[in-house]
Amino acid sequence: MHPDTPSPRPTTATRAGFVTLVGVPNVGKSTLLNALTGERLSIVTERPQTTWRRVTGIRTDERSQMIFLDTPGLLEPRDLIHRAFMLEARRALSDGDVILPVLDPVDPLDRVRRTMLEELLAQLPVPVVPVVNKVDRATRERVDAEVDWAKELSELPAREVSALTGEGVPELLETLYGQLPESPFFYPADEIAVSPVRFFVSELVRETIFEDFHQEIPYATFCEVEEFRDGGRRTYIQVNVYVERSSQKGILIGEKGQAVRELGRRSREKIEEFLGTPVYLDLWVKVLPRWRKKRGELRRLGLPVPEHDD
Repeated sequence: MHPDTPSPRPTTATRAGFVTLVGVPNVGKSTLLNALTGERLSIVTERPQTTWRRVTGIRTDERSQMIFLDTPGLLEPRDLIHRAFMLEARRALSDGDVILPVLDPVDPLDRVRRTMLEELLAQLPVPVVPVVNKVDRATRERVDAEVDWAKELSELPAREVSALTGEGVPELLETLYGQLPESPFFYPADEIAVSPVRFFVSELVRETIFEDFHQEIPYATFCEVEEFRDGGRRTYIQVNVYVERSSQKGILIGEKGQAVRELGRRSREKIEEFLGTPVYLDLWVKVLPRWRKKRGELRRLGLPVPEHDD
């Protein structure tokens, strides 16, 4: 090398990989995904089992790219749709380079569900980083109990966080960085999600249904964007809201259409905030009998469906 030629600078390899969040319903996986990505990508309600499909969020900085996978809550599969949820969660686990079991010290698991989670994680050949969530709401004693149990799940120490307030999230991100494999980035640095915009629009409508209606209505409903048309001063979006029975359709529409107008107003505000543009939202409520028990309809939702009944 010529003496006047500067020495090449050492290059630092970037890290990238998939991080799968897993846990029973209502432990705060979706809130944690949003906190980790810094974006509102996964719908969040107080109702359990809100996440039905895998939601993928991306966090990129100069040294790493973390692709987070939010999954349906682990539960005992009672029917076809629950078996589809479990299949979706297991597939996301198999895709993960790092697994984040999310634990809830406010509502700890019973022995049966603890055993289920222990057995599930024991099969995985990748790092497991236990996360004790909701530390802002739990007593120190309960947090410590979950941290102790997390030693059964992984050799790595548990991280204590509050997905709601952000406490402990920077430290968790640093831990994840240390567990990711060296790799070039998988997606452009400005990407924040993998799913198309239509997916997030339909999810925002479904989130509002979970907030505004009770009992069985939200779980009997799925939403699908029929038309998405840019142009003019507003983006026109037609969303079909499917329910299983005519009585459910009547509840969603309400007296003289009052309920569906309010649903449309609140959903539109969320969608406009997400898209950053004015929206004309056109909601159509339709009856699709027994859609939760039909393989074709679940596939249409994007869920992996077992081919045969057990």
